[in-house]
Amino acid sequence: MSFETVSLLLNWLQMGALLAILFRLGHTFQLIASTQRELRRAIHHLGEHRAAELGINNAFGGPGTTSPSIGPDDPQIRDRIGLVGEGA
Repeated sequence: MSFETVSLLLNWLQMGALLAILFRLGHTFQLIASTQRELRRAIHHLGEHRAAELGINNAFGGPGTTSPSIGPDDPQIRDRIGLVGEGA
């Protein structure tokens, strides 16, 4: 085989390898996109489920009943994060 023939074959092999990589990347991006869609659906579904639970809780607690907020000003939280005796 001449040098030109070997070079041409190697070029074709290189093109085939690049196309295979691009094809595989396309499938990877499709998988990422479908996973993202499924996660969004699941989060949305959980949000609806959580809203329904809160609606049931509000039905028993009366209109406008809210759960207490827990933050750094809450004494239990301040104890856990080591803010006992500081400020507030």
